Amino acid sequence: MIYKYRIVLDTIEDVIRDIELRESSTLEDLHNSIAQAFGFDGTEMASFYKSDEEWNQGEEYMLFSMGEEDEGVNMMNETSLDSVFSRSETKMIYVYDFFNMWTFYVELADIAEPQDGQDYPNLLFAQGQLPESPPDKVFEAEEMDDFNDDLDHDDIEFENLDDFDFDENWN
Repeated sequence: MIYKYRIVLDTIEDVIRDIELRESSTLEDLHNSIAQAFGFDGTEMASFYKSDEEWNQGEEYMLFSMGEEDEGVNMMNETSLDSVFSRSETKMIYVYDFFNMWTFYVELADIAEPQDGQDYPNLLFAQGQLPESPPDKVFEAEEMDDFNDDLDHDDIEFENLDDFDFDENWN
């Protein structure tokens, strides 16, 4: 069977690639196909993350082993596409180059029969150009900082702790 994927860059502009691979291919093959389709050299750190319908990040599949402590991790080259994608599990997040955090949404769009004479992997469709730099990311800690900045702390005075139910000898 052939797995057809839509890969979308996490950006305001539509930057999309549709790629098809054999179901027996690995996540490393998908990584290489995505890197080539978007014009990366494919040598930077990268990971896939299982995802639910709301694109929440789950279990990680790494490109490179980081050392002995990685014995229980999932590796891209050891993970076939048919072991992580199915008609019910269609989404993964792909992060390329951990310094720049290029983030892509990968979705299994279709499972089809192979076409006679077609080589795989195959780039089916390309729309949009990769920007010169990755889109800015707002991480949860930064969102909390913004939230805290919005709070009005002017009405709290900490100079007189007698006003608070505070035990100095709590420890």
